[in-house]
Amino acid sequence: MTTLIKNARIVNEGEVREADLRIDGQRIDLIGKDIPARPSETIIDAQGRWLLPGMIDDQVHFREPGLTHKGSIASESRAAVAGGITSYMEMPNVNPATTTQSAIREKSLIARQHSFANYAFYLGATEDNLDEIKALDPTTSCGVKVFMGASTGNLLVENPVALEAIFRECPVLIATHCESGPVIADNLKKFPPGYEATIQDHPVIRDAQACYASSSYAVELAKKYNSQLHVLHITTEKELSLFSPGPVHQKQITAEACVHHLWFSDQDYESRGNLIKCNPAVKTTQDRNALIHALHTGQIDIIATDHAPHTLAEKQQPYPQAPAGLPLVQHALLSLLEHVQQNRLSVEQVVEKVAHNPAIRYRVAERGYIREGYYADLVLVDPQQNTSVSHRNSLYHCQWTPFDGTTFSSRICGTWVNGQQVFDGNQVLPLSNSAMPLQFSDAANLHKTY
Repeated sequence: MTTLIKNARIVNEGEVREADLRIDGQRIDLIGKDIPARPSETIIDAQGRWLLPGMIDDQVHFREPGLTHKGSIASESRAAVAGGITSYMEMPNVNPATTTQSAIREKSLIARQHSFANYAFYLGATEDNLDEIKALDPTTSCGVKVFMGASTGNLLVENPVALEAIFRECPVLIATHCESGPVIADNLKKFPPGYEATIQDHPVIRDAQACYASSSYAVELAKKYNSQLHVLHITTEKELSLFSPGPVHQKQITAEACVHHLWFSDQDYESRGNLIKCNPAVKTTQDRNALIHALHTGQIDIIATDHAPHTLAEKQQPYPQAPAGLPLVQHALLSLLEHVQQNRLSVEQVVEKVAHNPAIRYRVAERGYIREGYYADLVLVDPQQNTSVSHRNSLYHCQWTPFDGTTFSSRICGTWVNGQQVFDGNQVLPLSNSAMPLQFSDAANLHKTY
């Protein structure tokens, strides 16, 4: 069976091109003008809509195993494909934490049976699992996640000896959450005795110095040991001085911004409350504008979600007890395309940051681009049709969204994973087992441009 997408505006590799595209099996077979239809071929008229490579989200928390009251690989990947995300890399802070090869295999088995999108899983670093880290296969592992700040269970790594060993020995990309626990503790001590902190205090407690103290340490270690480092969810203007502009394939140290830090600011705490409580915290308007500028300079290389659902009841607890994290995968791409509508980014830049650059940085094989012979991971977008977002029409297991009440100026009209349509613009189609584990090039080819 083949599918012919006619009259598309293909956004790829820095240009928008009017063309047709044929999918044959799992792959893109042909791209060109006026491709004649084959007998019995499925034909989709794109009517001039954008056809983008599917988003590769390098940071999600799908909560399985152990936390499935918040979300699961099935429920959250289903929401992801409705949002144009065709591949994801899932984090280790589940229960039990993903700190062994066997735990990764168990999660992969769940994904093979239930995931709507392509998948990979990080190994979580601890202060005593260096042997597990050293045994990682660079062709099947997306990376090692290091929590250099507050985390759950045994995933917090603060011991300098353990950190130096990880940066010295890790055979794959190191992805870090950077917030300094001691700085956060000192900030808490500044409040008067008996003071009850509120959500407005969150970016004060987890301030720019807490982020910079940790991220600068990570960069220092990476330079010392020539490590491949990717600093996740940068939130502050101060941290940007740590990262060089330029193309991602030339870098050993890269940085990421997340969609909610590009959308919200500390001005939104009053109306959104704990729904936008996340770590690192949403910071000032000035910080947000600096992050957007850094997307233009190339200091920020990748945009991801850090999708992290919690139940609404958990979020409605008082600020100190409310967990940090937001469900984002369904509306992440739409929020970025809203920046395009407002002339803050171009659609070519969005594609670069959510598809091309993740593929380059993580060595993702044959994905992240619209090229003949590549896997057909695609998303069709109408930039002239609105999407109204509410808690009621979110697909997350937790059934709420921080974008409640927002109307985006674009609409996801279709998503394909490995050539199989999984979302038709109105509903997610029945699970077809089209999703696959991501494959990565050998570490020796880490900076090969795919």
